[in-house]
Amino acid sequence: MIPLAFPFTIQVGSVALSLHLLCETLAFFLGYRYFRFLRGRQPDRISDDNRVWILIGAAGGALLGSRLLGALENPQLFFSGAGGWLYYYSAKTIVGGLLGGLFGVEAIKKAIGERHSSGDLFTYPLLLAMIIGRIGCLTAGVSEPTYGLPTDLPWAMDLGDMIPRHPTALYEIIFLIGLWGWLRWIEQRVRLRSGARFQLFMVAYLIYRFAIEFLRPGIAMPGLPIGLGLTAIQWACLLGLGYYYRVLLFPQKLTLPLGALKEIG
Repeated sequence: MIPLAFPFTIQVGSVALSLHLLCETLAFFLGYRYFRFLRGRQPDRISDDNRVWILIGAAGGALLGSRLLGALENPQLFFSGAGGWLYYYSAKTIVGGLLGGLFGVEAIKKAIGERHSSGDLFTYPLLLAMIIGRIGCLTAGVSEPTYGLPTDLPWAMDLGDMIPRHPTALYEIIFLIGLWGWLRWIEQRVRLRSGARFQLFMVAYLIYRFAIEFLRPGIAMPGLPIGLGLTAIQWACLLGLGYYYRVLLFPQKLTLPLGALKEIG
């Protein structure tokens, strides 16, 4: 077991600042700055005004989706209201943010009549923000509900409760770095259609999150067929994968023939 002191804090004078909160703030800031940097380096078929509306849709959808699915992680508290309004406000999850942001963007694009794909430009900034955010989750230990189940594996970590656990936040950091490299590797070898980069990112992440939830102490959703025992996040991942079923069934359609022009989205 790897012994460390959790949660990590930074002492500024007499004030102890949460490294988790600082990482969350840094994730939003650097993710947005990286998005602006990438957009400034390549042509964009989406106008400035429409990009602003798309960002608004993404932010609003992500906020609502992350809170809703985060609160559903504990179905008893969600349906009983015993946790109070603070529970619904403070609960959040990346899967809900991604799916909620996707819904918000698609709704805004339909309202403003935007037909071009908009997700590709968000992919690498999202990966950067998620990596920084998960570093913050790891530093929070068991005070942030992203820790794993107990295990006796040699890389198990005591995340603050004296129990050797799967460091699932660390697993995700490694996965996201690998996903970034995999997407770059693909783009160096084939020409992807507009929107394909984001679709591959979403499918890969949803598959990963569905699988890794089996290593986290989750609460199964009630009222579902006996034997499934899946959490709200796992059901959300399945719904998201259903939305992207074409990517799973026809991955060859994500690429362009040689010499074809590619939209930037």
